[in-house]
Amino acid sequence: MSEFEPVRRAIIIGSSGGIGAAIKSALTSHGISVIGLSRSQSDSEQPFDLTCEPSIAAAAARLREQAPFSSIYVCTGLLHDSGVSPEKSLREIDQAGMMRSFAVNAVGPALVAKHFGPLLPKEGRCVFAALSARVGSISENRLGGWYGYRASKAALNMIIKTLAIELARTRPEAICVALHPGTVDTGLSRPFQKNLDASRLFSTDQAAANLLRVVNRLSPDQTGRCFAWDGCEVAP
Repeated sequence: MSEFEPVRRAIIIGSSGGIGAAIKSALTSHGISVIGLSRSQSDSEQPFDLTCEPSIAAAAARLREQAPFSSIYVCTGLLHDSGVSPEKSLREIDQAGMMRSFAVNAVGPALVAKHFGPLLPKEGRCVFAALSARVGSISENRLGGWYGYRASKAALNMIIKTLAIELARTRPEAICVALHPGTVDTGLSRPFQKNLDASRLFSTDQAAANLLRVVNRLSPDQTGRCFAWDGCEVAP
């Protein structure tokens, strides 16, 4: 159990995705009760849409009787789909695509925090963690491009920082962080794996173990920051 966060109940937003499903499996295998929520499936047997606030609010309300939950993981993210693709240059920016990137990568997690944050305990260690990305680091941006994804992940990192400050006022032992999982073998990264060294590509199970190990080792004085899969802080 030393490699995993010692909690009894957790919520995973995006539990049908590669990383979310792997984190759910890892926690469950260590005796932790996990509620998974996603658009395609839901342990509460109710639809969950990260881009619809009434859906998020309703899901949180259904789980209120089971609170508190010591961990909430937001394992969602959008880099590309039928209407969104990472821009190689400024001329490829599409308003609808960029708005959707922000809706999924930044606004959605913020709304989860708004409605699910009150389900965290006021006493004792608790965790709110959201999947971010190293490309959201402003200071580390050397290549440009990917406007929507970079900007929305940078926005997520700021949301996490701001949320951490607010949570600390009522939950002094709360740990609120963004997590960079590295490049994981999921649908999100698959179109961009062609020239990637195999040693730099993680399976979903490896990614889950890495992230849970990082979270387990964090302390409240590290709240509000972004950490990579290896435990190193990602620069703002």
